[in-house]
Amino acid sequence: MKTVSDIICSEIKGGIKAQGVKDLNLSQTLDCGQSFRWTELDDGSFKGVAFGRCVTVRLDGTNLYIYNATPADFENIWYDYFDLALNYGKIREEISKIHPVLSEAAHYAPGIRILRQEPYEALCTFIISQNNNIKRIKGIVQRLCESFGEQTSDGEFAFPTAEKMAQLSPDDLAPLRAGFRNRYLIDAARKVANGEVELEKCRTLDYDEARRELMKITGVGTKVADCTLLFGLHRIEAFPMDVWMKRATAKLFPGMTGEDFGKYAGIAQQYIFHYSRMHPELFE
Repeated sequence: MKTVSDIICSEIKGGIKAQGVKDLNLSQTLDCGQSFRWTELDDGSFKGVAFGRCVTVRLDGTNLYIYNATPADFENIWYDYFDLALNYGKIREEISKIHPVLSEAAHYAPGIRILRQEPYEALCTFIISQNNNIKRIKGIVQRLCESFGEQTSDGEFAFPTAEKMAQLSPDDLAPLRAGFRNRYLIDAARKVANGEVELEKCRTLDYDEARRELMKITGVGTKVADCTLLFGLHRIEAFPMDVWMKRATAKLFPGMTGEDFGKYAGIAQQYIFHYSRMHPELFE
């Protein structure tokens, strides 16, 4: 048994049990459009691949079960991946003071957390997300991994590395059925692999500089850059604006910009995004 922060992690048959996990809802977090490698199973658990590991996760109250994982994996991968060090309850109360609709959105889905994904994977998946829907994005990402990723011990596939993809051409990606995005993916791979774009540097650069660094890649505009910074580099001041968010801010927060949501704008964005998707009647 090991304690990470205030969470107690112990080994169980087939995996681990993390006790004391708060403010986490797996469906709200894993199926809200920030990651595309998780599938909900019939019993409400989720199976997915991250950092080259295939796991199944299940939540029972404040107990998080992660199968095919060890306590060392929890400490080194999953504790950070699910952003369990951050006090979302406190943040939710703080940002709820900004606007009454944001308060309603935050309390509607209090189990959303910002995943700390691999930066290169986040970059590629949000390039793929352009003018696309979640079901189709997941299909393209799965085909990309199966075609060019390393196979894990249980038969799943890790996300391919930039170095691997840099050796390919846009035509090599044709079976993915990603269309015009193939060229963008190869440009991203080559610029990351050769160091022209430094993803890790974007964690600490001034925000506008970090965004410009990512926008050196063909096809990466402000939306993809902001998504990469938020979901891949945990720049939680990011406020990505897609079609849903543009409609939501215009309708629910007229006159406000991302900067008005403060240092936790990215968390506010996820609450607003989910709330808007679940309440389409607001936009009729």
